[in-house]
Amino acid sequence: MNRTPPKWYWPDVTDPLVLDAMATVPRHLFVPREMQEQAYDDIPLPIGLRQTISQPYIVALMTQALGIGAGSRVLEVGTGSGYQAAVLATIAGRVWSVEGLADLASTAQGRLRSLGYDVEVKTGDGWLGWPEHAPYDAIIVTAAAPEIPPALVQQLAEGGRLVIPLGVVNWDQVLWRIENEPDRGLQARRLADVRFVPLVRHSAEGAATEEMQVLRTELRRLVGLPAGNG
Repeated sequence: MNRTPPKWYWPDVTDPLVLDAMATVPRHLFVPREMQEQAYDDIPLPIGLRQTISQPYIVALMTQALGIGAGSRVLEVGTGSGYQAAVLATIAGRVWSVEGLADLASTAQGRLRSLGYDVEVKTGDGWLGWPEHAPYDAIIVTAAAPEIPPALVQQLAEGGRLVIPLGVVNWDQVLWRIENEPDRGLQARRLADVRFVPLVRHSAEGAATEEMQVLRTELRRLVGLPAGNG
């Protein structure tokens, strides 16, 4: 099999840092052995535990939307195989990643370390982010949520960007970018129609503070969701 990442080409992915990273990270080392023949096809692949490694195009598109560079502080929610984290670390240098499934987190951490990527992985509730290392210049969520978790937005630095798929599994999902602009506050941009596995919430939702509830309402308005719990 071909074990060299191809020079990917997509008309709407033009960031040279992203294209170089995609051409560097060995995707075949992030998929099960029986899937390695398909590692460089531009398709998602199963990695076990009902999870997938995203289509390379989607990885590149989401990474480009983050607008990261060397030294950017990056949080990933949904480590999965570790492939997306490796792409991010190739550009930024250091990445923090939260994975809800302990087996995936452990395997990904070991794989990333063995390959020399500076990624710190922990098992946890991605809805809550990783506040100990905040603020982040970029946060990427690699599973679909019904709404934007307010805690993630609270962990964005001024000028930071959150890229997240929103929607219900097996129904329409949309990839959004939320930017914390210094002058205009939170701004949203719809990027693409996508299909992701669900972002699982592990902790029960407690009583929200007034600040959190106001933020949640604003975030729902930004992406066209009703203000209530629906």
